[in-house]
Amino acid sequence: MIYPTRRAIYLLLLGAPMALALGLVQPELWLVAPGWIGAIVACLILDTIAGANPRHLALDARFPHQVGVGDPFDLALAARGPAVPPRAELALALDERFVEGGRLAGDMRRTVAGEELTRTISLIASRRGQAQIEALWIRWAGPLGLVWKQRRFAIDGAISVVPSLRAVTEEGSRLFQRNSWFGLRQQRLRGEGTEFEALAEYQPGMDRRAIDWNASARHVKLLAKEYRVERDNRVVLAIDSGRTMAEPVGGMPRVDRAVSAALLLAYVGLKLNDRISFFSFAAKPQTLTPAYMHTQDFPALQRAASVIDYAHVESNFTLALTTLGAQLNRRSLIILFTEFTDATSADLMIRAAGRLVKKHRLLFVVIKDEEVESEERRRPESAADVTRSNVAAAMLRDRQLVIARLQRLGAEVVEVPADAMGASAVEAYLGIKRAGTL
Repeated sequence: MIYPTRRAIYLLLLGAPMALALGLVQPELWLVAPGWIGAIVACLILDTIAGANPRHLALDARFPHQVGVGDPFDLALAARGPAVPPRAELALALDERFVEGGRLAGDMRRTVAGEELTRTISLIASRRGQAQIEALWIRWAGPLGLVWKQRRFAIDGAISVVPSLRAVTEEGSRLFQRNSWFGLRQQRLRGEGTEFEALAEYQPGMDRRAIDWNASARHVKLLAKEYRVERDNRVVLAIDSGRTMAEPVGGMPRVDRAVSAALLLAYVGLKLNDRISFFSFAAKPQTLTPAYMHTQDFPALQRAASVIDYAHVESNFTLALTTLGAQLNRRSLIILFTEFTDATSADLMIRAAGRLVKKHRLLFVVIKDEEVESEERRRPESAADVTRSNVAAAMLRDRQLVIARLQRLGAEVVEVPADAMGASAVEAYLGIKRAGTL
């Protein structure tokens, strides 16, 4: 497609007042106006012929066919041809998961070799699902700047946005390096766990409470008990996918952050030979996977996490936790990723948790509401700021009230920043295992 630029239109329109002025001064010079228009048209034709031809361009678009939600990736674009301009503008039509409004504009630059126009665009998917990259428009001005030369390329590419495994690959290895004694082998953990392993001579640094005074009296030297951490525990990763969890925090929905953190927990739990299963719910229970205990079962948990959808309805904690409790026939650790805003709406959740915590160990993982905290701490400058600060303070008080009520019931609550959700949840899980309270 070739069409005139704004400069060409202005030059053509300039002929009308010029002809009027010349006609008023010297009527015989009216022929200057048609001559001016003819000259501009000739320049348009010359500008169209000169330079690169859009029909001779070929596009090469490279992008991954699967990315994790919240993980950055590159979309590489290269337009090749016999003669390419030094610079061109681009417009890209793509899914709203990548950019708000579904449209991205920019420019492309010619390479040093002068054979192609290139541009690498960094994108981040904000939600899971099948995302489309539809088409690319490239245009550039002719040598005289009078015409735009444009070409549309249909890309029609699809990218599957799946739960992110970045936390599993990066945080998992880091956590295992820091907790190297938590491997696949059962090692002796002095003063840790609840399963008795053996008696050993007391060494400085060991827990004094582990000293066996009867055995020490018989052997006339201090002996201490060594324990090992329990294995083969049942761990259920429960993810709330209701309305509050579908809201974004830090550019990504809470449920996606919860899924990524749950996958990291699942990876660590499988490494420790625990039995891991996923459970999700919104208005009703959605899925409960079998209990897996081998690392080769991790892809099955990943597939189960991929089908956890966004729901814009209120979560039914009573039905979900009652259903989950009925399907667990042994004491389990239930790690619940959820969100609560006020004490009134969380009342049913607290009641359901109270029934569940009588038999099972319950750990709540919630994201800190940093936006509300910043509003509460911000110095007010107007009456509206005072109102916002008071409302934010009331919301934070209700939130702390809910946390306190859950803790009084015997449940643990971990309130973490959004970016550190996975690592903090794993630390809480490892702390429970060290204490041997499952």
